[in-house]
Amino acid sequence: MDTSVTYAGLELRGPIVAGASPLTHDIDTARRLEEAGAAAIVMHSLFEEQIERDELALHYHVEATAHSHPEADSYLPDVGGYRLGPDAYVEQLGRLKRAVSIPVFGSLNGISAGGWIRYAAHMEQAGADAIELNLYDVPTDPDESGAEVEARYVDTVRAVVDAVSIPVAVKLSPFLSAPVHMAARLADAGAAAIVVFNRFYQPDIDIEALDVTPALTLSSPDELRLRLRWLAAMYGRVSASLAATGGVHSAAGAIKALMAGASAVQMTSAILRAGPAAVAAVVAEMLAWLEEHEYESVRQMIGSMSLQRCPDPEAFERANYMQVLQSWKHGGVV
Repeated sequence: MDTSVTYAGLELRGPIVAGASPLTHDIDTARRLEEAGAAAIVMHSLFEEQIERDELALHYHVEATAHSHPEADSYLPDVGGYRLGPDAYVEQLGRLKRAVSIPVFGSLNGISAGGWIRYAAHMEQAGADAIELNLYDVPTDPDESGAEVEARYVDTVRAVVDAVSIPVAVKLSPFLSAPVHMAARLADAGAAAIVVFNRFYQPDIDIEALDVTPALTLSSPDELRLRLRWLAAMYGRVSASLAATGGVHSAAGAIKALMAGASAVQMTSAILRAGPAAVAAVVAEMLAWLEEHEYESVRQMIGSMSLQRCPDPEAFERANYMQVLQSWKHGGVV
């Protein structure tokens, strides 16, 4: 069975990728993920705000006493030994790359074309095989239009692509007015892959403390359906390769994502729950399914149920909406 795939211009031994999470920071866990069958690893994100905050902190410590005394140099901290969070991230990426033989993606989380983008180049220098740009944004400015938000995304992607010579994958938000058009624009800007979709962590309200509290909820298999629809719509219409993330907890989920059009399937929540064993189970069950159904390769089924190739394209679009609603009867769908 040929399980190899091409994703973001990289040849992977299989389609299962360990998505960005705190677990990928640990070298031992990364090795276990590789042994379990993960074909690539995405490190947790380095945030635009984190980089800017640390650079401002360094600037303050360097400049605060710069003019307080003619011998001010003696007050300055040793910049060479000043360990910034972002620098520690890059160092860890290098260690991770040396520890495993599969591709390692660095991850940047940002929404503006600022100076922080140069850290993409630092990741490349540390050995990253590719960069995943996580466009996590919650637009709340009433004066900024959707077109302006999307133009900012395109400018950011183009700036990151220009900063490196390795592939750049872009993790998209599902809250776009025209996801297929946006994916095509990002591919035109140089994105080698589109990751569908980012999961926004929704805040909650504590009604007693009158406070807004962060809430982290791991994904469920039901979330995969949104990804399937848009993967199926993007396949063959976007020049970049596609990946699914969010809702893949089983071999059946991974197979569905591949059939919809994904070349790679990221697992995160399932790994957080069960560790690398989650990857091993999905890889083994998927291989057994492929052999049972007489597939010769994983590539053979990629996009086979996309909008362009499935027997009933209307099932992905509006035509079945009324039918689904009318099919509901008390006690379930008939």
